[in-house]
Formats: sequence, C-alpha cells, structure tokens
Amino acid sequence: MSNDAKPINRVKVKINGEDYYIKGTVSEEYIKQVAQYVDKKIYDLGKNYSNLSRTRMAVLAALNITDELFRLKQEYDEFLTTFDSDTKG
Repeated sequence: MSNDAKPINRVKVKINGEDYYIKGTVSEEYIKQVAQYVDKKIYDLGKNYSNLSRTRMAVLAALNITDELFRLKQEYDEFLTTFDSDTKG
C-alpha cells in the first residue's frame, strides 16, 4: 500500500429507519450528508405515497436522485459548451 492511501472511514447512518454502516475514503461528514439526503428523499416519498413498500420507495428515490444527477450533468455540459465557445470567439 502506498503512502498516499487515504484512511477508510466507517460511519453508522440511518436511512429510512434502518442502520447502515458506510465505508469510504471521504470524510465522515460527507458520508453523513449523502445518507441524510437519501433518507430525506425516501421520507418525502413516504409522505406523499404512504401505500408504497420500502423497496418501491427506495427505487423511486434512486430514480429521482439519478434524474437530478442527469439534469445537472446536462446543464454542466451545456455550460461548458457555452463557455468553450465564448472563449474561442
């Protein structure tokens, strides 16, 4: 293992009422933020669709988060294209 290896953090988080242990090389605070974001997405779905199973809520939350990611990536790509054409012109 090289000297540049980052330590692995193991963090206990609660998502949709269940405890999970998440490991990663990012900060403990970042892991908690990500888990809280996912938990809130599932919670919001549960408020609006109380008849959904836990599995369906998790899948819908994953789809919603992925949609957000794709939209932001598209906006970013459009920004880079606009920025690139502005710097060339």
